[in-house]
Amino acid sequence: MLGKSISKNSLILTAFAIATAGALALTNLGTQDRIATAERAAQQRALYEIIPLSQHDNDLLTDTIPVPQSGWIELGTDANSKIHRARHNGEISALIIPATAHDGYSGDINMIVGVNRDGTIAGVRILLHKETPGLGDKIELKKNQWILHFNGKSLQVPVVEEWKVKKDGGAFDQFAGATITPRAVVGQIKRVLEFVAINHESLFSSGQSSISSFPATTSAGEAHE
Repeated sequence: MLGKSISKNSLILTAFAIATAGALALTNLGTQDRIATAERAAQQRALYEIIPLSQHDNDLLTDTIPVPQSGWIELGTDANSKIHRARHNGEISALIIPATAHDGYSGDINMIVGVNRDGTIAGVRILLHKETPGLGDKIELKKNQWILHFNGKSLQVPVVEEWKVKKDGGAFDQFAGATITPRAVVGQIKRVLEFVAINHESLFSSGQSSISSFPATTSAGEAHE
């Protein structure tokens, strides 16, 4: 009897374990779907903040090309990074380019930079950073309007030599008590503009450009303190 009881209990425990594992798997699958949906919505909001729906007639999330390997170093990206393209009547009107400044005060600063066909900035948004709360985190739009000052700027306005914070003799404000963070952001946005200028023809081609179609480029950014 004891043996039968143990065997029965083992079967019950096994069945319970299988049922629990199945329930957890279903829950995890449902959670992953919800997370993916939320991430897509968040990404879409960030893209549309830079290029509003009224300024394009395509799906910014799906109309992409990979960042060419020749641009990985200066943009601070990798093989998984993609450039989003905004179109109007089939013609590419703007690009939203991922970039990472590796010289922030507390580490990497991930951002996206919108660049219009004419080389002006459509907008910049900071996606992820670890900068000091109350100081460096003013690069976030929800904390400060500073990031909006790049709208409409280009390599001509201000001139290339003035793409620095004012403390370094440039045109852009730094934060009181925090210079390294805005210096890193300004420098990285400048490198994005230089990347677009060098690769303008390939980037704004209406077709699906291949990585091999981009010329090799080198970073023109200045060394930071």
